[in-house]
Amino acid sequence: MSNQKKQSFLGGAAILAAAVAVVKLIGFFYKIPLNNILDEAGKTYFQTAYEIYNVLLTVSTAGLPLAISKLTSEAHAQGRENEKRKLFRTAIWLFFVLGVVGSALMFFGAGQLAAFQNNSMAYWPIKALAPAVFCVCLLACMRGYTQGQGNMTPTAVSQVLEALCKLGIGLPLAWYLLSLGRGMDIGAAGAILGVTVGTALSMCFLIIYLGTHRDRSRALDVPESSGTLMKKVLAIGIPITLSNSAMSIITIIDTKVILGRLQNGLGLTEVAASALKGQYSYAMDMVNMVASFVYPVTMSLIPFAAAALARKDTREAGRTISAAFRVIAILALPAGVGLSALSTPIMRLILPAHPDSAEAAGPHLQVLGIACIFICLMILTNAILQTYGKEKLPIFTVIIGGITKVVMNYVLVGNPDINIHGAPISTLCCYAVIVLLNLFFVWKYSPEKPHYFQLFAKPVLASVLMGIAAWAVCGFADRALAGHSAYLANAAATLCGILAGVVVYAILVVALRILRAEDVRSIPHGEKLIKLLHLK
Repeated sequence: MSNQKKQSFLGGAAILAAAVAVVKLIGFFYKIPLNNILDEAGKTYFQTAYEIYNVLLTVSTAGLPLAISKLTSEAHAQGRENEKRKLFRTAIWLFFVLGVVGSALMFFGAGQLAAFQNNSMAYWPIKALAPAVFCVCLLACMRGYTQGQGNMTPTAVSQVLEALCKLGIGLPLAWYLLSLGRGMDIGAAGAILGVTVGTALSMCFLIIYLGTHRDRSRALDVPESSGTLMKKVLAIGIPITLSNSAMSIITIIDTKVILGRLQNGLGLTEVAASALKGQYSYAMDMVNMVASFVYPVTMSLIPFAAAALARKDTREAGRTISAAFRVIAILALPAGVGLSALSTPIMRLILPAHPDSAEAAGPHLQVLGIACIFICLMILTNAILQTYGKEKLPIFTVIIGGITKVVMNYVLVGNPDINIHGAPISTLCCYAVIVLLNLFFVWKYSPEKPHYFQLFAKPVLASVLMGIAAWAVCGFADRALAGHSAYLANAAATLCGILAGVVVYAILVVALRILRAEDVRSIPHGEKLIKLLHLK
């Protein structure tokens, strides 16, 4: 792929961000109708399967693809083309084995995994999602290889293809199965089957892409042995995997604790406990949608910052990381504040089929909106520490935050006066602890020290003002439309609030000069945008 033009950090991030925007738009038309098709208990069956899937997925794909991306980027930057190719050929077999083991464990152990989660009705959703582990393992290896060469397009296309299958297959199948009178567990399994089909088709696309875009040019470098390359991959990937797996494992334990405390501590049935957990999951969907936009930044950050460090260019690496901080601040802060300010109206808007659940989920989202900011910062700071070779630090910070979460949930959820409302509180505290620790270590180990006050002060001010404007406009519009259809009035008021917030924030971004020229110069047509916005 040497004939491809290498994308800049922000150019690569822009491609992936655009793909994520499309994927999340598709996901909106998938999850929002699905949340209205499934009830609160069905949502928990769906979510339980996903959490188990995420653990196996994280163990198989979290750190190793990033290691491949980093090593590929370094070899590509130094012209070691033969080593780059051999690295991929060696790694693909490792991912093949991991995929087979992960899928088999999830498929044949579905009953035991569901029972461990205090949610026996998740059996069929877990089984339906099992084959996706194998497909995603191979996907992860191929994506890491192409991203390491600065080519984000294959990843972007495969993500969109995966989302389209989820929407076009999973949603109709869930609706059809429930229309036949099947249980919520079968409906959730049908919805999840769309994910499995999507990963399989995306895997086929990347296999075809790599086969038709092979770089056959000759190179003179002599690659290291397969064993040496594998050791390098594992040395980088295992610590990253452990740090990311820690959070996924803690999430599973956390779900087990929540459902267990609701059932054993408060005396609720499994279905009633699942319903309360489902209300919390409704709110988390909105938070996860925002947090997913951080991953394009981190996926571009690691290969480009790693390439700069390989050239001993610490100044360029520092500029890349500072730009990533600014991008996240500009995106995450207003999104989190906006979710918190308009929490209940947003939940009413997206859950018309379950108005009682929307009212119950509103207070969860109010707390989780602020937690969303810390989740985004955690994702970014973990990637920064990994880029600087401090892969082990995120393991400890995530474990400390996860223990905080589990302990707080055990205490709060088991309290009859708090019950499920303890879940978002513990989530906020968990990620706040992780981020505070990560920010300290990033400052300590970065050759170019980030100036946190300069990076965050203006975006925080603009986000607070935006949140006040959105809340005020939404409240005014809601009162003005009183007497009309309750859902339509809320929808109009919520959209007015969102629009007001976007306008106010856009004005403040320009007025306070939050967006800097260097942050957009590498984006396609970035120079035109700089002139248009008069950036300096």
